[in-house]
Amino acid sequence: MTAVLVVGTMDTKGRECAYLADRIRELGCEVVVMDVGILGEADEIRCDITRRAVAEAAGTTLEALRHAGSRGKAVEGMREGARRIARRLAGEARIHGAISLGGAEGAVLAAAVMQELPLGLPKSIVSPIASGRRTFGPFVGIADVSVTHSVVDILGLNTIARPIYDTAAAGVAGAAHAYARRPRDGDPTAGRRQVAATMLGNTTRPLMSIRRRFEAECGDLVIFHANGVGGAALEALVEAGRVDGVIDYTLSEIIGHIAGGFHDAGPTRLEAAGRRGLPQVVVPGCVDFMVCGPRDEMPAHWRGRPSYFHNPEFTLVRATRDEQLEAARQIAAKLNAARGRVVLMVPTRGLSVPNCEVDQLGAPGAFWDPPLDAAFRLALRRDLDSRIEYRELDAHINDDSFALAVLETAKAVFSG
Repeated sequence: MTAVLVVGTMDTKGRECAYLADRIRELGCEVVVMDVGILGEADEIRCDITRRAVAEAAGTTLEALRHAGSRGKAVEGMREGARRIARRLAGEARIHGAISLGGAEGAVLAAAVMQELPLGLPKSIVSPIASGRRTFGPFVGIADVSVTHSVVDILGLNTIARPIYDTAAAGVAGAAHAYARRPRDGDPTAGRRQVAATMLGNTTRPLMSIRRRFEAECGDLVIFHANGVGGAALEALVEAGRVDGVIDYTLSEIIGHIAGGFHDAGPTRLEAAGRRGLPQVVVPGCVDFMVCGPRDEMPAHWRGRPSYFHNPEFTLVRATRDEQLEAARQIAAKLNAARGRVVLMVPTRGLSVPNCEVDQLGAPGAFWDPPLDAAFRLALRRDLDSRIEYRELDAHINDDSFALAVLETAKAVFSG
């Protein structure tokens, strides 16, 4: 029987979660209710997993958490217990979907549950905080979590709240049925080599070209958007053993971590594949710029630098010499630590769309700076260990000739 986990702080959201659970049952699913509240008792709902059971799963007691000294410490304890229970339920195939209703605290607790669940298992957070100028990283992480704005706060059942909850219930129930029916051994990609790759809008063209031929001859190309979250997801899936090799074509997250902007995947980017000894073909695409929001929101310390209007929401800002040389140092150090075969391929005629001698309108590219890029390449060559294969090609990163060279190299590396 298909089952959906309903997560909530049932002392304050019990009535609303009970309504949601009833709608899910009407759609043919069993419901497992988990209470992650701390203070009061469940209101108008029967809980299959009580708050005391959640605290005990964290190795403590509800009474101890209530006297932990701060609400934040209590939430941390409940979050750990909820994680462990969710992981066990999913591992035993006792749930096929998960959903929560909650405000700030409830959404944080639910996010801990959702991020423990397998990829593909439907997971949804319904919350009033899913709006405005919010940062959604804490709620989504690198998981496939759906976040829905509840419009109204989670208190009461009325003509605005009910249709939102009805739609959320229908969505998770339908997706859970589909997930439960999915054959675990019938994936058409099972047994095929899984190679991760990285891409941005600045490197879409070559990745599209590489993917078609690579998948016809070598295996599946699993492409991540190198926007900070994508790189972190790649590293996590490599660490989890889901990937057989990497074509790291776009290293924007390295410069993002050094200089700032939106594309920061943290300090461990470009490390997991090397640590696991996986074969890698690496291209330092897009290490010549950082990404910020609209031009009028550009940080003061970036104003005056060369910039490129990517779209109304994103402006690209040229990295300085010091920033790009630090990127070269870090890339070399990370690749030197790799246990598997690594080929580093560097185009000499530009690392991004605006880093070109002449753009499509016949004007000089906004980021065209041959002396800086030459210094970057020199730093790479100087710092790389001799066992890392280094290749320079007289091409732009988006040229067909460069993409073809990367493809042929990848085919050789992953078949060797």
